[in-house]
Amino acid sequence: MYNKYLVIDKSILPGVFDKVILAKELLRTGSEKEVTEAVRKAGISRSTFYKYKDYVFAVSEGSIGKKVTIALLLTHRPGLLSNILNVMANSKCNILTINQDIPINSTANVSVTFDRTSAIESLDDIMQKIEKMDGVLKLKLIAME
Repeated sequence: MYNKYLVIDKSILPGVFDKVILAKELLRTGSEKEVTEAVRKAGISRSTFYKYKDYVFAVSEGSIGKKVTIALLLTHRPGLLSNILNVMANSKCNILTINQDIPINSTANVSVTFDRTSAIESLDDIMQKIEKMDGVLKLKLIAME
């Protein structure tokens, strides 16, 4: 099986991806508060921004893909979050933050940021294990640094 995520030299990609990264950075740093202004400064349309924003990430030099944030939609079931954290721990990842909403309609949104500097498995393998767990309704990579 092939890896779902790649690191690619941006010089071979269309410039739109760089502009999406710029708009995301303007929003992240607070330079711009609204998407409309961020995309205007970056020189792209709102639709282009929304099409690619969840799929294009900047990678910090020297720590490629070591800090990862994922978002999950989980069934409200005892032990499910613990099992997910065990998958990460067994892969030698270090949990940095966990944010969880209260369950509504038997589902809860959770975001987890972890450091995979010492990981013994690839990010793809870790995410596939979590995604296959009973009760994980949705898994999304939010950011990598």
